[in-house]
Amino acid sequence: MPIYVLKNPLIIFALFCFSLGTLAQGIDKEEYVDIDQENPWYWNYQGNPLLLLGGSWQDNLFNHPIGLEEHLEVLAQAGGNYVRNTMSHRNVGNVFAYEKDQNGKFDLDRFNQEYWTRFSQFLQMTYEKGMIIQLEIWDPWDMYEDHQSFGGWSHHPFNPENNINYSVASSNITNVIDYPPTHRPSDHPFFSTIPELGGNSLLLGHQKKYMDKLLEHSLNFPHVLYCVHNEIGEKVEFGDYWADYIREKAAKKGVKVHVTDMRRSEDVRSEDHAHIKNNPQRYSFLDISQNNAYAGLGQAHYENILYIKSQISDVPRPVNNNKNYGAVRHGEEESIARMGRIVFAGAASARFHRPHPLEDPSAMYEKSDYGLGLSPRAQKIIKSLRMATDLIDLKNTHPRNDLLIQHQPNSAYLLANPDETYAIYFPQAGETRLEPNTQQNSTSYAMRWINLDDADWFSEEHIHLDYTNAFQTPDQRNHWVLVISKD
Repeated sequence: MPIYVLKNPLIIFALFCFSLGTLAQGIDKEEYVDIDQENPWYWNYQGNPLLLLGGSWQDNLFNHPIGLEEHLEVLAQAGGNYVRNTMSHRNVGNVFAYEKDQNGKFDLDRFNQEYWTRFSQFLQMTYEKGMIIQLEIWDPWDMYEDHQSFGGWSHHPFNPENNINYSVASSNITNVIDYPPTHRPSDHPFFSTIPELGGNSLLLGHQKKYMDKLLEHSLNFPHVLYCVHNEIGEKVEFGDYWADYIREKAAKKGVKVHVTDMRRSEDVRSEDHAHIKNNPQRYSFLDISQNNAYAGLGQAHYENILYIKSQISDVPRPVNNNKNYGAVRHGEEESIARMGRIVFAGAASARFHRPHPLEDPSAMYEKSDYGLGLSPRAQKIIKSLRMATDLIDLKNTHPRNDLLIQHQPNSAYLLANPDETYAIYFPQAGETRLEPNTQQNSTSYAMRWINLDDADWFSEEHIHLDYTNAFQTPDQRNHWVLVISKD
């Protein structure tokens, strides 16, 4: 549908509503993204187990329509199938969810059709390209101190100063929030509207209207994973309320959805994260993106992922990494190494974080110290990881560093389906040995090397696998992957 040539927003919105209804009727409920039954550490979409890989320019892609279709196509061509989308409005060119009156104040009883048209278009584009969306609904960076161009409570429609629907006095909602979000609960009124936390029925009513509108669109699509917040530190009861709300709305529609909440603490072993991992019926997957910002380097980064998986081994479920931060944390090479470790720890998803604070569309393929986004180097890394993991049977593959012989910490990481396929990631140039399940060496294996910066196979040869094999990276560059698979 060439919506970009239409001028009347009412016509655009009506056409999208029609397309949403048609789509909902045409999608089998079994097509919705689900946990893989054979290997529940991964996702399954339309009958296929998936490793989710991504990288993009902005967090709130739906609110950046200029160049969006091309951006998604570049990601797809690089082997990406995973995008993040916060329901945010903080950049130049973004629109808000509500209409304004003649005095420039929001009317919370009138939705801005352009906002929802952008969201619908984004859902449709990503669906057509076979991509999975991780949808983050309440974003603290829209609700605390000012952030980027239009982020922060001073700009938010729910701030009493900004709407015609209530005042500070009538709502008991403050108009000033001058502190940032942290990993500890605050007295922010937005996050205490539910009855369990004191309640504010006025603001809660508007929150529900917004959530209902969002779900009216998103539940028609099978490729959406739901995350209540972006890195929240407020009381867990608020996230619980909305996780249950999303599930109830989906159940009424007769579709199955998966929901999580992303906690703020960078220490994923902390109590801040325990509530999510200990409630599998409510939170059917995890997002541990903050591990990719944590000060622990090298092997510790990998061990944290395995620790989280060990803590939920009684109810195994996907562990997502929707944000892999950039050089500002540990340097660019470490950012790429984290991408490799995430994959080789058997996590379900890995995505390069956006290049904050770049807002202009001309910077759509740039990188920054905050993230590699969908820069040319990120594209190569994503494509290389996809090429390597395409040779792996995800249903039968698990992290098996115990099969590596005499290797140093942070020198090599192994994914294996023993005696069938072995994939080894080398963050730096080096060497390791492999302990196969059997000492028989009559079987022929194909041995393929790829450097993550090349996105092309470096070499291939055939070997007989036994204890004598030593595997050394072809040259002194960082980021090699070796795949050994039975011929």
